[in-house]
Amino acid sequence: MLGGLAIELQAQSNTETTLQSIVEAAVKLVPGVRWAGISLIEERQVTPSVPTDELVAELDSLQNDLDQGPCLDALREQHTVSIADTSTDTRWPQWGRAASDRGVRSVLAFQLFVREENLGALNLYGDAAEVFTDESEVIGAVLAQHGAVAMIGAQETAQFNSALASRDVIGQAKGLLMARENLTGFAAFHLLTRASQTLNTKLVTLARRLVDDHEAGLTQQGPPN
Repeated sequence: MLGGLAIELQAQSNTETTLQSIVEAAVKLVPGVRWAGISLIEERQVTPSVPTDELVAELDSLQNDLDQGPCLDALREQHTVSIADTSTDTRWPQWGRAASDRGVRSVLAFQLFVREENLGALNLYGDAAEVFTDESEVIGAVLAQHGAVAMIGAQETAQFNSALASRDVIGQAKGLLMARENLTGFAAFHLLTRASQTLNTKLVTLARRLVDDHEAGLTQQGPPN
């Protein structure tokens, strides 16, 4: 089943669907899991993502607000965090009470990492005390490893596609300037970069604006006779 999951994660087209596949697999594969979610690190903030239930998003956000909880410890200390019973665990009293009040009694939190890059945490929740076994921890850890590798792959693909799209639109804008101003390719690119610096605008943003304006003008002219 884990081998099939690895193939499924590899086939996902973007980061969002990759994350969704990870939490869905966690509910199916890890013994004792009732709910799951992923907390991502974005600009030094921990952001809840793809929760299987609203209560997961609430509890993940609460950890951020309180600056305490199993997910944050998993992220900061780079290990698996387990709670056998949120109603009696004393490590994070405020968060533990909130979890218990919502019917979450058992917790497993796994760091998602590749080498030294910390991506976030996979958070698994059970609706009964002491529901997670050694098997749950082993399968959860393997799933977290699969998920982290898939996340890195999805991010790299997205960055590559974005870079290709940026290069394409810059090339289009350069071509427009070459034709409009009778410039060489080098001179057109120099004009773009100088305008970018003067306007304090990213080069790709300025290029996209030129292309959009050109296409809007063609639309106003109507189709050729």
